[in-house]
Amino acid sequence: MFGLSRIQHGVRTIAGINRAVPVRNGGSAVYRGAAGPSKIRQIQGYTIVSAMWFWILWRFYHEPKDVFGHFEYPDPSKWTDAELGIPADDED
Repeated sequence: MFGLSRIQHGVRTIAGINRAVPVRNGGSAVYRGAAGPSKIRQIQGYTIVSAMWFWILWRFYHEPKDVFGHFEYPDPSKWTDAELGIPADDED
């Protein structure tokens, strides 16, 4: 009986719904799940992520050479077969 009374002590009925009350385990208790982050932490997270993506896209737009290189891309149509390692047609 000691165990049953201990279980009943940890549960309270509010408006007909059993809601668990934390007993010596700290934190906050919510019905069917864990407590999420506070509103201020959500705003901080969205602000940091938004600033990060703004900076990435800003750099892509204003400094594309940082990503794609500083030199002209060679025209592949001007490469010879010897440069590409393709044997001549008359070789068997």
